[in-house]
Amino acid sequence: MVAARRQRQKRRWGVPVLLVVYMGYVGLGAGVLQTLERPAEARAAQSLLRQRWELLANHTCLQGPALQRLIEGIVQAYKSGITLQGNTTSLGRWDFSGSFFFSISAITTIGYGNLSPSTVAGRIFCILFALFGIPLNLVLLNEIGQLMLLWVQHCAHRLEEAFHLQKKASLLIKTSALVTGLLLFLLLPPLLLSDKEGWSYEEGFYYSFITLSTIGFGDYVIESSSDFCQCNKSTVEELMDGNRNSTMGLHDVEICNDKDTKPKGPEEPHTYTAPSEAL
Repeated sequence: MVAARRQRQKRRWGVPVLLVVYMGYVGLGAGVLQTLERPAEARAAQSLLRQRWELLANHTCLQGPALQRLIEGIVQAYKSGITLQGNTTSLGRWDFSGSFFFSISAITTIGYGNLSPSTVAGRIFCILFALFGIPLNLVLLNEIGQLMLLWVQHCAHRLEEAFHLQKKASLLIKTSALVTGLLLFLLLPPLLLSDKEGWSYEEGFYYSFITLSTIGFGDYVIESSSDFCQCNKSTVEELMDGNRNSTMGLHDVEICNDKDTKPKGPEEPHTYTAPSEAL
């Protein structure tokens, strides 16, 4: 009776204490990440605004609202997997390989976020597919884990019989299994990704850990086709560069031509005043 009462008291105070520790840990992570990432975000925002104002200053026939609508359309198309290639567009995310990649990321609950269904029918199917696929994935992982456990126990038993060292053999097998797992899932994949994707070892290790832990931010995603790169590590500045190049192409095809918007005469230089603050 006394033991049960003490157990209830521990649980009663354990949850609030654990919640405080949990929130403190999350707050610590938020503070560190804000300190590390906020300056880079501000620099990217300043560069984005500077490139926009430079584009408007160098091409006076462009109107700010029209340019903004074009940029928003390009961003939305980019999120849908559509990219501009000259006067044509490139598809590539919803072919079979891209769809297969999405199916794997859905039932493994990784959810990179770089690809998602946009139609009502696709979203409904995704719900039903994940509803049955996630338990199937858990069953498969459980069976693989049981098989690996049997292999480790078998190896430990064989070593015990050979060397008659029960504790040392068990420790050796567990250490070997841990090292093998680290090599197969964390240390060796970055080397392959460096060769196939052109990433650095640090980027490959980061991707491997984020994927293995099923966090799946989606900032790094391997290519699923040769036509469209899903290595989604482009920053806002890089995306704006693509927008600027696409918009400058309007001038090349004489849609936006200074000769049609002002009388002939000596070319007047455009002035540009950089914004004083980006945010």
